[in-house]
Amino acid sequence: MATKTDTNTRRAASDAARGPERAAGAPAPRQTASARREALIDAAVEHFAQTGLHGTAVSAITDEVGITQPYAFSLFGTKKGLFLAAVERGFDRVEETFREAAANAGEEGPFDAMKLSYMGVLQDRALLLVQLQAYAASGDDEVREVVRRRYAQLYELARELSGGATRDELAQFFAVGMLLNVAAALDLPDLLLNDTWLEDCLREQP
Repeated sequence: MATKTDTNTRRAASDAARGPERAAGAPAPRQTASARREALIDAAVEHFAQTGLHGTAVSAITDEVGITQPYAFSLFGTKKGLFLAAVERGFDRVEETFREAAANAGEEGPFDAMKLSYMGVLQDRALLLVQLQAYAASGDDEVREVVRRRYAQLYELARELSGGATRDELAQFFAVGMLLNVAAALDLPDLLLNDTWLEDCLREQP
């Protein structure tokens, strides 16, 4: 789940972005396009995480931030453009996490440090679900192009930062990462630890 700090940060960004396009009529100092763009992406991450590319209304995102839909479209072009900005935000977060972990690795080495660092990514449920929504929406050519490019860049970065991981080691690294995504999305933290989750899930069946 997103932390209280994450929520407060997003709210602050949203508040900062409320300029002349804000929904409420109260006057406010003009904010930069950059601030509004960031606030829109933050809100988009939350909404697309829950309802995906086709199930999310742009109005739900713009209403939350207090910006008109025409202004949002002037920044991102289309709803798909806003979705892709949210997807890129998710990949950016993972890349930043890996870079920081590798740079500050101790005796465990950069590769193991990167593995441990991914647990922090899983704490932001919205970014995790946006990542899964990106894969689900990859039947769309434009979405698939962006997701393939960013996934390849992430793979190359992991290989570079690992300090010489083999192809098999990288495959294992990304495979476990996807399993962790599933565990987090399904709220099954014990999935990699033991089989109690299996018994619990089967017991829930009618």
